[in-house]
Amino acid sequence: MIILPAIDLRHGKCVNLIQGHAHKETVFSDYPIDIAKQWEQQGAEYLHLVDLDGAFQESSQNLRIIKEIIESISIPTQLGGGIRDIRQLNQVFEVGVSRAIIGTAALKNPDFLNFSGQEYGEQIAVGIDAKDGVVATEGWLDVSEKSALDFAVEIERSGIKTIVYTDIKSDGMLKGPNLEATREIIDIVEIDVIASGGITFPENIVALRDIGTSGAIIGRALYTGALSLSHAINAAMF
Repeated sequence: MIILPAIDLRHGKCVNLIQGHAHKETVFSDYPIDIAKQWEQQGAEYLHLVDLDGAFQESSQNLRIIKEIIESISIPTQLGGGIRDIRQLNQVFEVGVSRAIIGTAALKNPDFLNFSGQEYGEQIAVGIDAKDGVVATEGWLDVSEKSALDFAVEIERSGIKTIVYTDIKSDGMLKGPNLEATREIIDIVEIDVIASGGITFPENIVALRDIGTSGAIIGRALYTGALSLSHAINAAMF
């Protein structure tokens, strides 16, 4: 199981939102490149980047800073937020992103989902952002009629090998992940599932590891000091 520190980008800064609400923003650093270097120095093997401007505004707004982050570190990165067509997908790969996370477009455009899986394989992950078991889109502003479980099955059928599952109600709350919902996703597919949302304590990571989660994305808990990266990595290993 791998730990992925999160760097959420908005207006070029490292921020965190509570439950995806733009008005509940905390700015943790004006210098996200320094944050990326910090996580690498502390033992991170993979970084999770989110372009919040892209998620809210339908296009990637932080590609320059993302490129600078990637050039400043030696570990791989995955990026989500605002990747809704082939052109944007190619743009993020051109700046050096190792894995692109598609979400809204994958749900609304099955052809794009299938093409991405067939063309890019393991370079693609699909984000399932769920609220009460139903998939949310457009930076969590809209709730669809698609269940998270049904969407997970469709993702696996497309040939994509990784799901990033986020429980929206848990995100940024520092109260632990939704283990039951995460387990349901893991049980219904055979591909990798990376969990996100609410992961705060080492025991949360142990619980996720024990149900078969392949990775855990941690944001606010690292930035507030509620959890250290070293403790998170140790919990994932043993």
